[in-house]
Amino acid sequence: MSIYGFAKGTEFEKVAAASAQGEANGVMMYYALARLAKEQGLDELEIVFKELGDQEAVHAGFFAVMNSQYPQDFWDFVANVQKLEASAKGKYLPLAEKVRAAGCPEAAAEIERFAEEEAHHGVVLANILKKYAPQAQ
Repeated sequence: MSIYGFAKGTEFEKVAAASAQGEANGVMMYYALARLAKEQGLDELEIVFKELGDQEAVHAGFFAVMNSQYPQDFWDFVANVQKLEASAKGKYLPLAEKVRAAGCPEAAAEIERFAEEEAHHGVVLANILKKYAPQAQ
């Protein structure tokens, strides 16, 4: 049995929505703590915080599905996300340049890495669409 939409229109809807958002915020919080731990040389703690963040991401996805936050027939949605991911590099690179010019080359380098990763997400999603849902492209 699918959990898709189980909470939608029920007494659980608000709790599921709040839980999905809270868990998504937890991902951000734990990954921020991981970054801070890394900057302080606490490598073991960085790993623990990332593990907690990964678990929070799973929780957020679960509650989002319970509340049918994303379409069950997701191919058109994925096609739109693919376009956003593919275009993110063009938005991140100018930001990296500005951050570097403002005096933070370390952050600029990471933003450039993120730009490459986002572009890679676009390629991965394009390949998924080509293989599994060519009609959604």
